[in-house]
Amino acid sequence: MRIGLAPKEPMTRPVGDDPASAQAPHRARFPLIARYLPPFTPRQWRVFGISTTAGFFDSYDNALLSLVLTQIQRGLAIAEDRLGAMLSMIRLGYLLALAIAPLADVFGRRRLLLYTIVGYTIFTGLSALAPHERSFVTAQFLARGFSGAEATISLVILVEEVDAAVRGWAIGLQGALAISGYGLAAIVFAAITVIPYGWRGLYGLAMLPLVLIIPLRRLLPESRRFDETHAGARPRSIVAPLAALVRVSPGRLAMMVGVAFLNSAGWSPAGLFFPKYLQEALHWSPGQVSSLVVFGGAVGILGSIVAGRLSDRIGRRTLGAGAMLLAPIFAISMYTTRSDAVIGWWIMRLFFDTASATIMSAYSAELFPTSHRAAAGSALTVASTTGAALGLYAEGLIYGVARSHWVAIRLLLGFSIAAACLMLACFPETAGRELEAIAPEASGAAGGGTIG
Repeated sequence: MRIGLAPKEPMTRPVGDDPASAQAPHRARFPLIARYLPPFTPRQWRVFGISTTAGFFDSYDNALLSLVLTQIQRGLAIAEDRLGAMLSMIRLGYLLALAIAPLADVFGRRRLLLYTIVGYTIFTGLSALAPHERSFVTAQFLARGFSGAEATISLVILVEEVDAAVRGWAIGLQGALAISGYGLAAIVFAAITVIPYGWRGLYGLAMLPLVLIIPLRRLLPESRRFDETHAGARPRSIVAPLAALVRVSPGRLAMMVGVAFLNSAGWSPAGLFFPKYLQEALHWSPGQVSSLVVFGGAVGILGSIVAGRLSDRIGRRTLGAGAMLLAPIFAISMYTTRSDAVIGWWIMRLFFDTASATIMSAYSAELFPTSHRAAAGSALTVASTTGAALGLYAEGLIYGVARSHWVAIRLLLGFSIAAACLMLACFPETAGRELEAIAPEASGAAGGGTIG
């Protein structure tokens, strides 16, 4: 049974400028480039650029754990049967996003985005100084909390600024550019043997985003939808957005939480262990792993742009469910082969994984009102985190029986297949609709009063 939407209303533009008139000079000057870019206004381009830059460095930070897992294991003397539990504990750091991201519904998107950038950068940098497993896990745990909140707020502020007709396109393009931070991590990983302090030096490079904070304070505007929704009153407490989320949108929340939980339980072990699989099962060097990530990844991440663009035209639900189904199928093939065919399987897995992630990102912001949109994003981050942690913990348990990480990962990918089926059965269609038509603001929600 699908969760329905409000009756379709004529598309309006409650916020932002007219993109056609604002972009006309630029599109006339660079017609070949402009046809591949969304018709943003200058303000929308500024929001897009800043939110994407934050996501780029966030992707770099997150990529390091997977890429240098083997080196961290050696450097901190972590036992093989401890890896699943260690990775699970780190992933649980995203639970902190439930306490951080909803603050954007109270104090504003702009302020919280800047604070989260500072937070995840500092704690990722502190990971470089960790003398043992416990301190490393603590630093990474805290970094994940700020990282999850930053990803939620970046998405919310972008969705609230762009126009309905190109919302999927904008999300897909942002996702593709942000995930290219993984490529930067792969490039520096190739030089891990010459970079001072090895894997610690790579984590030290993650401090660079702190340099961006001063100009970002001047350039990043507040979301107009946030200002208009909270013009009369602000939530009376930081728990008001979470309370409104449960009262106003329980069905949609349960639907999104279920899909996010199941999908993360399946793909998290498959994603984190892949560089280890290449190095240990296929005997690849760090340079070969980096080459695959950089060059193969450049093809794979196009799934984000393709899915975003197509979902605006043909709809989100069927496209998202299909991509979410194909990703684990290719991942199973990836962890089965012992030949160079792994390159093709990995690229296809990445293509459909980024495609389904783009659709999920669109849904996570579209299905909830402005007054608690960031709270909804944080709740979904918690669902993904819990699912990922459970998947990683289960991987450790299965490894104890099968004595093979790769067998355990193939079994767990069944969770992602189940998530795809749930999306197809329950999700509504939202493409091309204004946010206010998809999720009208309930009476009193913005001010934390009675929810209608």
